[in-house]
Amino acid sequence: MRLFSLALIATGLLFGCTKTDPSPAPASSSNAAPAPPAEKTVLTLKGSDTMVILGQRWAETYMNANPGVSVQVTGGGSGTGIAALINGTTDICEASRPMKDKEKDDTLAKRGAPAVEIKVALDALAVYVNEKNPIKEISIPALAKLYTGDTTSWKDVGGSNHAVVLYGRENNSGTYGYFKEHVLENKDFAASVQTLAGTSAVAAAVKGDANGIGYGGIAYLEGIRALKVKKDDKSDAIMPSLETAQSGTYPIARFLYFYTAGDPTGLAKRFVDWVKSDDGQKIISLVGYYPLPKN
Repeated sequence: MRLFSLALIATGLLFGCTKTDPSPAPASSSNAAPAPPAEKTVLTLKGSDTMVILGQRWAETYMNANPGVSVQVTGGGSGTGIAALINGTTDICEASRPMKDKEKDDTLAKRGAPAVEIKVALDALAVYVNEKNPIKEISIPALAKLYTGDTTSWKDVGGSNHAVVLYGRENNSGTYGYFKEHVLENKDFAASVQTLAGTSAVAAAVKGDANGIGYGGIAYLEGIRALKVKKDDKSDAIMPSLETAQSGTYPIARFLYFYTAGDPTGLAKRFVDWVKSDDGQKIISLVGYYPLPKN
């Protein structure tokens, strides 16, 4: 009898355990929508050394107004920025010259999207001389003869009887490319040109050399002078300024560009839209370049 009672108790315990087992969790649905991607909070700009100080000021101002967003700006030259855009290692390329057709083709082939050109500022490409230099103006043909080595003395362009010391940019620079095309008409630079990495280095070299001459962005004039420039020997000499750059009367004014692979979206679009807004354009004058002309 005792054995029978124990058996009943054991059976009851077995059934009790069975009744209290939790129900299995429902299988997750394979049709559930994926979580949306996190909003991008880091934007990279790379390229033109001419533009790097402008890009950095834009970045600082934008980040101050948008906590949690990081805008990283580096130079290296327009060619370096364009290569980074093609390879997908920068969001925005800063360039002081237009992209070449081959570069646009490479962007489309490697990124699967066309290179989109965005004009963001104006620059009057300046011809730098030391403050002790007596000359005040130069024509583009005379400037070309200096940089191709056909003219070697300041006396041939209205200065003193001293040899001209030429400073310029390295060949991956957009400023180098622009100067070669628009001033030298694609002739080769003289072997005597001292090529320097960055517009600030060119400006510093001219500042320390009474016989030096250089070229670069208008924003780098501290301690040096910009010459008036004549389109040719019969033209008026024009001083680089906001008015002459926007009107196109200064003969070597140029646009400064952003390039993206495809139309910018998300953070990149918001940043570009802000740069082109009145607030973003105000920064340009503070740096020393010129805002885009109003339509």
